[in-house]
Amino acid sequence: MLIQIDDDFDLDRIADSGQCFRWERQDMAADPAAWSPRGSGRSAYRIIAGTECLYLTDLGGGRYDFECSPEKIDGFWKNYFDLEENYRAIRGRIDPASDPFLREAADHEKGIRILRQDPWEMLITFIISQNRNIPAIRRSVEMISEACGERKTDSRGREYYAFPLPAALRNLSEEELSDCRLGYRGRYVHAAAEAVCAGEIDLSGLLHADEEKTMTALTALFGVGAKVASCVSLFGLHHTDAFPVDVWMKRILADHYPAGYPFERYAPYNGICQQYMFAWYRHRDREPGQAGTG
Repeated sequence: MLIQIDDDFDLDRIADSGQCFRWERQDMAADPAAWSPRGSGRSAYRIIAGTECLYLTDLGGGRYDFECSPEKIDGFWKNYFDLEENYRAIRGRIDPASDPFLREAADHEKGIRILRQDPWEMLITFIISQNRNIPAIRRSVEMISEACGERKTDSRGREYYAFPLPAALRNLSEEELSDCRLGYRGRYVHAAAEAVCAGEIDLSGLLHADEEKTMTALTALFGVGAKVASCVSLFGLHHTDAFPVDVWMKRILADHYPAGYPFERYAPYNGICQQYMFAWYRHRDREPGQAGTG
C-alpha cells in the first residue's frame, strides 16, 4: 500500500541510528553502487518488530510502499514509526542563533524518528548490546529469536522468528543462552526474564511513569546500568525526554556544552535531540562497525 509521509522520515537514518537491530536492507538494483547507502530516497528494508514483519520501500518524494494491509498500517506500523508526531516541528524549535551546533546536527540528520518499540524487546536488546558492535548485537538478537521465538512467515513467504516472550527466554538453559553468543550477558538476560515473569518489574506500567521512577525500576535489574536503562526508556517506553549518555555523548557535551546542556529548553524532546547529535557525531568521525547508543 502506498502512503504519503510529509514529515522527516528517512529509512537509512533510522536504521543506522542505533535503536533497532532487526532491520535488513534490501537490494534495489543490480548495481548497488549506483545509489547512495544513506539518504538516497531509494532504500528498502525488511523490518521485524516483535511478532510483525514488513517490507518497506522509499519511492522518493515522501511516497512509501508498505507491503501490508491498510489495517496493519493503521493498527501497528503508524504507531511503530511514531507517525502522529511532527518531527519537522520539533526540529524547528531549535534556534540556530542560540544553539547552532544542535540545529546543524538536527538538519543534517533529519529523518531520524524514535520508534515505538516493545519495552521487553528493548530491555533484552540493550542488555545484549553492552560493549558490543552492531553486527554482534544483531547476531545475538537473531539467535535468541530462533532459539525460542515463534516461527512465522512474511508476506513474501520467507521465514522469520518473532522476538521471544519472557517465559520462553527464561526457560532457555545456560548452555542454550551460551549458544546465542551472549557471553556474560546471558546471566543478565536470564535474570531480566525471571524478573518480568515473577512480576518484579512491570514494563507496561512504566509507559507513563516519570523518568526517576523508570530509571529506579530498570536499574534495579541485575546487569542494567544507567545507560542501558536510558536506552530502554527512550526506545522502548517512548519517553522522549530520556537522554542516554555514552562515550560519544560525553564527548559532545564536553565539546559543545561545557556550561551544561539546556534540558529545560528542549523538554520533552531531549531524547530526539540526543539522537540528532549522536548520529551526526558518529557520521562525522565514526569507527566502522561501532554500536549505537548501546
